Amino acid sequence: MDEELNITYITLGGHVEVHKYRYLYFVIMFTAYILIICSNSTIVYLIWIHQNLHEPMYIFIAALLINSILYSTIIYPKLLIDFLSEKQIISYEACLLQYFLFYALGGSEFLLLAAMSYDRYVSICKPLQYPTIMTKRSIEVLVALAWLFPACQLVASATMSANQKLCDFTLKVIFCNNSIYNLHCVSSRALSIYGVFILLNVALFPMLFILFTYAKIFILTYRSCKEVRKKAAETCLPHLLVLMNFTFLCSYDVIIVRLESDIPKIARLIITLQLVLYHPLFNPIIYGLKMKEISKHLKQLLCLHKMN
Repeated sequence: MDEELNITYITLGGHVEVHKYRYLYFVIMFTAYILIICSNSTIVYLIWIHQNLHEPMYIFIAALLINSILYSTIIYPKLLIDFLSEKQIISYEACLLQYFLFYALGGSEFLLLAAMSYDRYVSICKPLQYPTIMTKRSIEVLVALAWLFPACQLVASATMSANQKLCDFTLKVIFCNNSIYNLHCVSSRALSIYGVFILLNVALFPMLFILFTYAKIFILTYRSCKEVRKKAAETCLPHLLVLMNFTFLCSYDVIIVRLESDIPKIARLIITLQLVLYHPLFNPIIYGLKMKEISKHLKQLLCLHKMN
């Protein structure tokens, strides 16, 4: 703690031999961050400039990719600074902000995927009603709710954590997540219960809704012709792949926190890096390759670049 400025600093103790491999870590993570920014931004740019991509499904995809950029930006710059610093520390206030944004954007990911599943459900199961249900206003409301709903709930959690007395000042991770609860002198039952409430609202319930809507879609298309089944598979499969990938990686985050003392430091670092490395790169690859219209425009862009 800095007594003169009355700032509490937290040590991020999850790094492995950072003094020995600092430049290697920096180059790898800096390259990954640039790739994340460029790949996600390219797909968003294609959706923005092409009129035939100004449809609800593609707007939700653009929102999801912007979410990935924001998600990475709250982690990578601080990581890169830490790799080149003698001490890997962060003020408790900044740590709480990072924790808040990390889970708020993570929750937004699930809600955006839920909105996309609803869009596919209406498109395939209620095609005649699609233009009246998925209006521009509806899309704006769904996107706004996806970003604001998790953030509003996490404000209370971050506020409660800010008022807790700290007895430990070292986290066994490389950025601030649920591990901050281990810094508190007394484990708060109210905070734990509220955490479960948030988890249900922004992760479990949206995931169940997604699985329900896609189940309805596949049941309906199974009874239809081959062409309808093919169209449903082409549009729904990428969303399901993204959902499975993100759910799998989020389960890592829970495992790390719950079994913190039982996981070796190097294993904990590898698991954490998978969460912040794979998923932001996975989204643009899936949507760039698997979505037919986006893939077509992406190939045209690459061909044009080669010609120039």
